[in-house]
Amino acid sequence: MTDLATLLELGGPVAALGGGAAYARARHPGVYWSTVGLPVSTVRLLSSYSSVMEACGLTVAPSRLRVLAVKATTRREVRPVPPRRGIIRPTATGLRVRLRLAPGQEPADVAASAERLRHAWGVHAVYVTTIKPGVVELQLVGFDVLRRVRMPRKLRPDLLRVPVALREDATPFERDYRTVPHQLTLGATLSGKSMYLRHLVAGLARQSVALVGIDCKRGVELAPFASRLSALATDPEQAAELLPVLVREMEDRYDLIKTRQGIAPSTPDEEITSDIWGLPEHERPVPVVLFVDEVAELFLVATKKDEERRDEMVTQLIRLAQLGRAAGIYLEVCGQRFGAELGKGATMLRAQLTGRVCHRVNDEASAKMALGDIAPEAVSAACAIAPERPGLAVAGDTTGGWSRIRTPYLSLSDAAETCRESAHLVPDLPALKPFRPDVPVRPPVETPGPAVLPRPVTD
Repeated sequence: MTDLATLLELGGPVAALGGGAAYARARHPGVYWSTVGLPVSTVRLLSSYSSVMEACGLTVAPSRLRVLAVKATTRREVRPVPPRRGIIRPTATGLRVRLRLAPGQEPADVAASAERLRHAWGVHAVYVTTIKPGVVELQLVGFDVLRRVRMPRKLRPDLLRVPVALREDATPFERDYRTVPHQLTLGATLSGKSMYLRHLVAGLARQSVALVGIDCKRGVELAPFASRLSALATDPEQAAELLPVLVREMEDRYDLIKTRQGIAPSTPDEEITSDIWGLPEHERPVPVVLFVDEVAELFLVATKKDEERRDEMVTQLIRLAQLGRAAGIYLEVCGQRFGAELGKGATMLRAQLTGRVCHRVNDEASAKMALGDIAPEAVSAACAIAPERPGLAVAGDTTGGWSRIRTPYLSLSDAAETCRESAHLVPDLPALKPFRPDVPVRPPVETPGPAVLPRPVTD
């Protein structure tokens, strides 16, 4: 009876502890990983490393010298040799460990066994990165970091580089316009494409950059950021007037670069440049980022006159995509669908857009339009995005690499407030002044005055 009473007394705290762990795992996976998941996974890795490597086919026959040494010193069986393991380094979302590959192995062998390693060590995912020849790093992610996105705190935004999302390996996804000048972003309604655009605008609003918008949905997406925009076109007619101005601005910048290239005998080699970033800082024009929302609206035509205007706009967009990078003009083209059926010049424009981000789309053909020509393996991943996860997307590049990303939530009011606070950073570009949007004056906030107490009645 005494032992039974003791067990009953201990049952309550144990049940509470188990319930707390289950709650933390569901609602606060980071806390659960730090307190429970990390120690358990570390013990699993240390205790089963050799056997797991052997089961995955990642071991090699020992060298003759090793065989002779083992037989000379011990009588135990000579086992295959796994990759040499380094120090386990815990992180907030998982752990990292480096492996020195055995002779005859390559990183692809380890990458092919990533799914087996994930199940063997009880983690959410395993990613393999090549550090140097013969050395790879295993990154074990303990939980689904894309379920509830929390961006890393230690982020260092730079000019034209904005952290906008989180990758599935818990590293930040940064939109770097200096590296990837132009990008195509696709997504169906309620897929999270607008949230992605908000993060871009809010991140660039704090930098010395000119923001230009073409929003043919009457400005419902970009108009809230009007206080930070240097120009805004809300219909195809205004876009047809704005794009030639941007092309002329690009040509003027090329003239400036060519003027600077007037090479004299005393000109140092480092001052000879082919883009605006080689110009002295006091002569360098401010970068321009052009956001085109619902790009299909620029291609749709109803009359012959509209068709001529469409051809002109598409030609100007292609020129900006081909030549704008050196002039400091970058394109961010967004839409629900983009392909050859839009009309002449669509595929040519798409070919100039190096970066690709595909949110949930309504058909496989749209995913192929976004990713099929640069990362065919990513098409199936884009088609598998569930409607219950808005903001989830597949990001690819021309190297063939791709990854799943998800944008954290950012309310429209917070993004608009960031733009209002950064309105003083709008650069002076005389050519764009006719297209500067009207910013409504915010009504003053009425503050209640001091309470007036009634005067006391005296006899």
